Amino acid sequence: MQHEEYYKEKAKICEAHSEIPLDLYAKFDVKKGLRDSDGKGVITGITNISKVDGFATVNGVRVPIEGRLAYRGYSIFDLVGKHGEAKYMFEECIYLMLFGELPTQAQIDEFHKVLVDNMKLPSEFPKNVLFRENCGDIMNTMARGVLELEAYDHKMFDVSIEHILKQSISIIAKLPMIGVYGYHAHNHYDKNQSLILHRPNPKLSIAENILHMLRPDGKFTALEANALDTALTIHMEHGGGNNSAFTTRVITSAGSDTYSVITAALLSLKGPKHGGANIKVIQMMEDIKKNVHNLKSEEELTAYLTKIVNKEAFDKQGLIYGMGHAVYSISDPRAKLLKSYVRDLSDEKGWGKEFRLYETIEKIAPKIIAQKRKGRVDVCINVDYYSGLLYKMLGIPEELYTPLFAIARSAGWSAHRIEEIISSGKIIRPAYVSNAKDREYIPIEERK
Repeated sequence: MQHEEYYKEKAKICEAHSEIPLDLYAKFDVKKGLRDSDGKGVITGITNISKVDGFATVNGVRVPIEGRLAYRGYSIFDLVGKHGEAKYMFEECIYLMLFGELPTQAQIDEFHKVLVDNMKLPSEFPKNVLFRENCGDIMNTMARGVLELEAYDHKMFDVSIEHILKQSISIIAKLPMIGVYGYHAHNHYDKNQSLILHRPNPKLSIAENILHMLRPDGKFTALEANALDTALTIHMEHGGGNNSAFTTRVITSAGSDTYSVITAALLSLKGPKHGGANIKVIQMMEDIKKNVHNLKSEEELTAYLTKIVNKEAFDKQGLIYGMGHAVYSISDPRAKLLKSYVRDLSDEKGWGKEFRLYETIEKIAPKIIAQKRKGRVDVCINVDYYSGLLYKMLGIPEELYTPLFAIARSAGWSAHRIEEIISSGKIIRPAYVSNAKDREYIPIEERK
């Protein structure tokens, strides 16, 4: 690498001039990461799209409760649990996100046809965009793909709600194909594997089409399709306060186009602190299996998890991945819903031993974390804890874990973009406290 020593030296200078002392946040009452000292998020907007609850106020005291998530006022437990095994759960919730109401049978049939008609990529798009410049980071492939779509939209700057709906539905429908084809390109060119492509089947749901396009034989079971349908549904939106939804709002408020907004949201989601955490859970579990002799022993697991928390094992970050959430304390409703499908899939596929390991760690990890923090700590598993295992049992490669999250979340992003345009109209411009000191300019010939 050219100039390596230069960058190494200059990095130290950057660090010296970029560090903000922590005590200044308290001094100026600045909420670091937009979080209060108790972890509660700073209110930065209002939304009708979804609601997340992990605490309630009882007699003026904030107390933890079972986690609740609702889309447009409908409990996620009802949206998933009462839907049964019928097709198009994800599609129904996309409709709900965009239009605010659950569809009738006639409306979902019509909407599915609209989605199917929008799935097809422009004729030269796969060759010129997905296969010419493929890479192992499928999120980058998807981001580049979304930006490239604007070349086919001659009204890309039209911000009428009618056209934004058209753009949003087009992106939502095309993302599964962009993601799966992007993976196939990487798998073929970078991993030297066979290349087998299936076009989306108009008779299948989005979840079914993902499995159909991904697998060489295009086959899947009803349980597999229902499990992925549920995973997509519960990942599609989360209260508006998450990083990528906020990114959507910020870029929208600047007046940017839909393709740029969704691209920004995609790149926000790809970070390991947001959309990539389930991969860390899988990696941690593989590390545990390598280093714990008897995986049925709670004593041995406790000892090794304690090492992880003490930064002595795994990646030495002190985190048991999949544990804890910024909002939920007692339970994450998404994790509860996913766990039931993981249990059923583990029975169908003979993964019972793996599932029992996850259950055991789910039971003992909160105690270890509480002991480390020296006090009562309400820690529950989050959605990432079981989602990686679910995808693993479905034969989905790790490279597609975060892209699947993005495919689901594109519906929520689209709803937030529309709400921001209709309801706000003002650019989001937060205030920062400047800690820079005045300095006297020195001519270059006098500088040392």
